[in-house]
Amino acid sequence: MPPRAATRTTLAMHGWEQKSGFASLARARWAPYVLGGLAAAAAAVVRLVLDPLLGDRVVFLFFVPALLMAAGTGGLVPTLAVTVGAIAVGFGVLARHAPVAGNVVDAVLFAGLGVGIGVGGQWLRRSQLDATGRQAQLQAILDTVPDAMIVIDERGALQSFSPAAERLFGWTAAEVIGRNVSMLMPSPDQEAHDSYLRRYKDTGERRIIGLPRVVTAQRKDGSAMPVELFVGESSTGGRRFFTGFLQDLTERRAAEARLQAARAELVHMSRLSAMGEMAAALAHEINQPLSAISNYLKGGQRLLEAENPDSRAIPAMARAAEQSLRAGEIIRRLREFVARGESERQIESLEKLIEESAALGLVGGRERGVSVQIIRDPTVDLVFVDKVQVQQVVLNLLRNALEAMEDCQPKELRIATSPGEHGLAMVSVTDTGPGISPAIADRLFQPFVTTKGAQGMGVGLSICRTIVEAHGGRIWVEPNTPAGTVFKFTLPRGDGREGE
Repeated sequence: MPPRAATRTTLAMHGWEQKSGFASLARARWAPYVLGGLAAAAAAVVRLVLDPLLGDRVVFLFFVPALLMAAGTGGLVPTLAVTVGAIAVGFGVLARHAPVAGNVVDAVLFAGLGVGIGVGGQWLRRSQLDATGRQAQLQAILDTVPDAMIVIDERGALQSFSPAAERLFGWTAAEVIGRNVSMLMPSPDQEAHDSYLRRYKDTGERRIIGLPRVVTAQRKDGSAMPVELFVGESSTGGRRFFTGFLQDLTERRAAEARLQAARAELVHMSRLSAMGEMAAALAHEINQPLSAISNYLKGGQRLLEAENPDSRAIPAMARAAEQSLRAGEIIRRLREFVARGESERQIESLEKLIEESAALGLVGGRERGVSVQIIRDPTVDLVFVDKVQVQQVVLNLLRNALEAMEDCQPKELRIATSPGEHGLAMVSVTDTGPGISPAIADRLFQPFVTTKGAQGMGVGLSICRTIVEAHGGRIWVEPNTPAGTVFKFTLPRGDGREGE
């Protein structure tokens, strides 16, 4: 029976079907009395037929089936009612001649038997109702489990198909019950599944039972989907059953793909920013020697003109000085372009921005034993920023915090938003690492300054400063109490509260 049909049947046994109404409930309550009374009447008729043989003896044993009928359908109270009725009929109708002492003894024994049968029937009925109620409750729970659940026997025939499985595969329970579970698999698993069952039955070797694994399933329309499968085994009445729980991984795979794409985009932007920062630093360093070259060339040109005005080297030196000035102009424009930081800014949710950055930056944090807390200020949410660039800042600070706490205890990371100075929004990233050495604290945001030794390039925080300052904010560092570091930066708000 399909789970939904089983649930409906169970509910009907409890009188909970809405369409039954109070009429069905009234009939169910009076049915034990009616059935017991009819059985007692039939017993009285049989006794009357045997009257020539039994004389004045009532023989209450004829009424025992009526007691069993009442006890089985109604419990104690209907059984007592039938007992009293049978005794009344016995003395009022059947024992119509002189009183017989045996009838009194039989009546007393019959009354005791009626009480015993009624108590037993009451207990059995209550146990039955409790079992039915537990079955209905269990079925209701199974019907609402979000993961698909299927049950097969040792031959592979489907015995149960949950509503979640119906939604997952597109089949109804009525369509699949009794059919081989291989119908839910694509080739070549579909053809090989029965051999897997036979091998397990013959060898007892467990390959998937009790262990989650990712497999490919097939919907009713023939499309394939990745699912995570967990199989359990049970035995009932000498038969072996296998219960499988399946979770669709399609959305998870798509989310992982989107996450990987976002991570690749952030890495790409990080590399571009690093290259831009390095270009700006190199342009700054190269521009000075180019200016010196130009000055030396012009000075040499003047000296040569004074000593030998007709020298052919004079025009060459003049052109060399012009080219050094041209190179300096090119580098100046490159610095301006990098410093300007052209980007596409729009109003973004700071809360969502931090959540997405944390999803990337905190990968592996739980395995390292890091406790993460995100504190959101509901008054600070909308910011006017380039989303990818600001995510790069948050991502870099989170990664730095995780690396700083690698060998520390406790490992606590806190990300918080709050109102900042001049009406800006402020984000703080706090760790419980060893802190920043005072020797480099003042130079921390300069290019090629790093606290990671040979592993660090020293451009990450410099890039963060460039991005934050290009947005009109600032970034700074403070010591955390009792240990660790707090990085803070501000961003322009997107709700028009700047300057408040």
